Amino acid sequence: MADTFNYRIDHHGSLVRPAGLTRPGDDPAALDDAVEEAVALQRRVRSTVVTDGDFPYEDFRGAVLGRVSGFRRTGGTGPGGLARWVAETLPKADAPLLADRAARLAGLTVIAPKVSLPSPAYLAATTFDPSLAGSGGPASARELGEALAEIIQAEIELLVSRGVRLIQLNNPLLLGHLAAEPAVPDALSFEDTLAVEALAVRAQERPEGVRIGVCPGWEAPGTVDRSGAERLYGGIPADRWILPYDRGTAAELDLLRALPEDRDVCLGVVDATTPELEEIDTVLVRIDAAAEVKDIEDMALSPSRGFADLAARPFVGAEHQRRKLVLVETLARYCWGNEF
Repeated sequence: MADTFNYRIDHHGSLVRPAGLTRPGDDPAALDDAVEEAVALQRRVRSTVVTDGDFPYEDFRGAVLGRVSGFRRTGGTGPGGLARWVAETLPKADAPLLADRAARLAGLTVIAPKVSLPSPAYLAATTFDPSLAGSGGPASARELGEALAEIIQAEIELLVSRGVRLIQLNNPLLLGHLAAEPAVPDALSFEDTLAVEALAVRAQERPEGVRIGVCPGWEAPGTVDRSGAERLYGGIPADRWILPYDRGTAAELDLLRALPEDRDVCLGVVDATTPELEEIDTVLVRIDAAAEVKDIEDMALSPSRGFADLAARPFVGAEHQRRKLVLVETLARYCWGNEF
């Protein structure tokens, strides 16, 4: 892609919250101050995108679950310790999900604003409850996913109109479908998952400089089903794929090898879950291997995932986060010099 360089130094969006801001929404003034500080941090570490750190939300799903009708929090927990939600009715969005905050974010800096959203297939797979189908709930996970896809696709269009240039949809379940021995099936089949995600990221002409990306998970499976990977990339018309690339496994390279030539890739080359810094030479060897199967001009670099799945439970401290972001910038300079 011609303008990949605009977003060479990327990150998933979720940053370590400052002390006292682990309960989003408690103090709007403190939230605004924290976002301004996060923007300043991203400028200092020379990121080529800027986010609000996901500070307004409890976790990466909050932009949808907290703004769309039809969902109920159960009080239980699901995978990764995230709060369990169920869809009691088909969802409806009566107001923008992120666009208003994104517009304010765009006003804080000239760096390209980035927004991350949970994908519709992920939400459908994790909130569909078949026991509610006969009492007003969605009839199927596919029906729920299609309703969510329409909401998220409309939000994407609104975000782009408000100046957002990079939008990332997160579905941590997708890579599980590519394992040589897939895990227990989700509420959505692989075919239904692809159809739902494609509705949200349906092919259409993007304005200059706009990228829609998909993150299919935080860790590659032990062995990748090549045909499944090709179906994944072919079935979802995303411009960019954000792939895990911090373990140095053959499966990570296989995920990249299956990617079509006309798609950008962002490689998650440093582990966001541990404070230890990677050796630069080790990471560069991995990037060299990637460059043998994918044009390096169509690549970007980032940490492997967000720095906090939950607002109150970051993976690392703020200083370790800063060092990881600086390392990504340093690696990018080794790869591309100062061309961005």
